[in-house]
Amino acid sequence: MLVGAVLLRLTIAGTYRRYVRVGRGPWLAIAGVAVIVLGLVTLWHAGRRTYTLDAHGHTEGGAGVRAGWLLLTPIAALLLVAPPTLGSYGIGRGAVVDIRAGAPVFDALRRGADPVPMTLLEFGQRAFEHDGASFNGVAVQLTGFVARVEQRAFQLARYQIACCAADAAPVVIRVVGVYGDAPERDQWVTVTGTFRSGGDEIPELAATAIVQIAAPEDPYE
Repeated sequence: MLVGAVLLRLTIAGTYRRYVRVGRGPWLAIAGVAVIVLGLVTLWHAGRRTYTLDAHGHTEGGAGVRAGWLLLTPIAALLLVAPPTLGSYGIGRGAVVDIRAGAPVFDALRRGADPVPMTLLEFGQRAFEHDGASFNGVAVQLTGFVARVEQRAFQLARYQIACCAADAAPVVIRVVGVYGDAPERDQWVTVTGTFRSGGDEIPELAATAIVQIAAPEDPYE
C-alpha cells in the first residue's frame, strides 16, 4: 500500500518527471491505484487468516513478518523526501550519447531575427556533420545545466532517456566566450550563441547571452 501511495504522490506532485518520461504519468497513477488495491486485498486476507503457535508459544513465521516491516523504511523515506533529478555528478561516470553515430543530413538553418531553439543532441549532430556547415552562421538557443566550469568556458549538459533515469546518458557541449563569473555547477541556463568550429571531441558554442533559469518541468531530452 505504501508503494502505491509513493507512486500516486510522485504522479500528483509531478516529481515523477525526474525519473521517467513525462507521458508515463497516467500509467504510474494506474499502477499506484492497482498496487494499493492489492495491498488492501492482502491485508483483508491476512486479517482472516488463523495462526498457530509453535512449541514455545510463538506465532509461526512471526519473526519473518516483523523483519518484513523493515522493508517499509525506504518506501516511507520516499514519501517524505524525493531524490532530485540527475545532475552534474553523473557526467563522465557512465555512458554518454555518441552524437556522431548515424547522424542524419540536416538542412541548412534559415537566417531570421530570432535564434533557433534546439536540443543539445541536435546541436552536436549538426556540429559533427561537415564541420557544422548546416548552422549557416545562424544563432541557436540551447537549454541545459552546467556540468563543469572551465576558464572562460563551461560545459553544458542534458540527459537523454529512452524510458527512465536508469538508462540516462548525457549529451555535453562546451560554451565558450564567457566573460565574468560563470554559472555554478548544476545551475540551469539558456544559452544563445553560434557554433564555433575547430573544437575537440566536445562541440563548442560561442555564447552571446547566458540566462540563468529554474529547472524545467521535463529535465530530459
